[in-house]
Amino acid sequence: MNVIRHTDADFAEKLAELTAASSLFDPAIEARAREIVGAVQSRGDDALLEFTSRFDGARLTADQLTVTRAELFNASLAADPALRRTLAFAARNIERFSRQSLRRAWTGRNAQGARVGEKFDPFHRVGVYIPGGTAPLVSTALMTILLARVAGCPEIAVCTPCGQDGAIQPGLLHAARMAGATEVYRVGGAQAIAALALGTATIRPVQKVFGPGNAYVVAAKRLLVGRVAIDLLPGPSEVLVLADATARASFVAADLLAQAEHGSGHERVWLVTPSARLLQGVQAELARQLPTLPRQAYIARALAQGGALIQVKSLEAGIALANQLAPEHCEVHTRNARAVAKQIVTAGALFLGPWSPTVLGDYVAGPSHTLPTGGAGRSFAGLTVDQFQRRTSVVEYDRAALEKSLAAVRAFAAIEGLAAHGRSAEVRLERPRSHSKSRASQAGKRPQTP
Repeated sequence: MNVIRHTDADFAEKLAELTAASSLFDPAIEARAREIVGAVQSRGDDALLEFTSRFDGARLTADQLTVTRAELFNASLAADPALRRTLAFAARNIERFSRQSLRRAWTGRNAQGARVGEKFDPFHRVGVYIPGGTAPLVSTALMTILLARVAGCPEIAVCTPCGQDGAIQPGLLHAARMAGATEVYRVGGAQAIAALALGTATIRPVQKVFGPGNAYVVAAKRLLVGRVAIDLLPGPSEVLVLADATARASFVAADLLAQAEHGSGHERVWLVTPSARLLQGVQAELARQLPTLPRQAYIARALAQGGALIQVKSLEAGIALANQLAPEHCEVHTRNARAVAKQIVTAGALFLGPWSPTVLGDYVAGPSHTLPTGGAGRSFAGLTVDQFQRRTSVVEYDRAALEKSLAAVRAFAAIEGLAAHGRSAEVRLERPRSHSKSRASQAGKRPQTP
């Protein structure tokens, strides 16, 4: 794992390199994702079948892309009782948290007395991507699909990769069904995002795509913005632990290892601390704990490629670096963690104190674990239920309110040179033509009654 100290002569250059590196903007990944999107757009299901064979090793036919209702039902029947209880435990917190975030319609009066407001409707059809591969993310099914259900989306289409035998992990299927998926497809990777956005003979297009994924999935989402709405850019996992000398090295090391084990190799894990002693302690703990973990090969690769132990001059410098990196998860292991956390304004999620490891947010705390990565947290927030709602503004004037607004409308129309704009308001306030004259004229033309 890379070690960077503020006393290094090239410290600034190393930090610049650290903040610049992100798989979200890798041109080679983007080019490959563009090819995949283009293939799905031109060849539809045939492209999906080709990529499923190439990347997942499963030879399917078009009618096998869809997971049947019977398969979903059987997966639920086969689900381990302990898994059922675990999913129900987490779902209660996630649903309760989500309901608090729902946007609700409101109306009021503006300065001229017109009624104005907003209404919020669920998207009719949404697409959710659930990563699979080396680690089928059962928890992600709850953290995405459940929010769509709480928002009231009638159609929730889910894509997730299958194994070489064409099967999807039964626990993942049960979680998707329980959370509210209305359709599930054996399609993974950038091709799944393309199918959801563009549609194929099997998969109808959606209005908005949600969910995390590897670098190719995120690249596809970026490329398809405009053809479809997206939630955010949740790519390979990240954690930044901001710690002072009070932190426990074993806790910090365990949390770094946890986020490094996803397996893509693009994960990014950082310790930022002013304490040389803590840095050395974490370094020793990583060496001690790593050999005990079953996915140590994946972890070692992630630590080598995207891991860094960073000693900064002060805690204030660490806070500034955290805001610069905009990590997906930011743990605060310091004195007065709440006060320190108030100064961190770009993280996807904050975890305060030694008893709040990121894994709680991954699984059971309540907020969705679908969060921005690769520095996108500077512009994007994490996934919330209101992102499954479509906002519409509502405007209702009466004659009196229109009269009070006419002078301003005329002024804007004149400045912008848009006469028809002004006319569309003026015409409503003109005195109507006399209907009495028209009626009298018509009466004069009627034949006299004998």
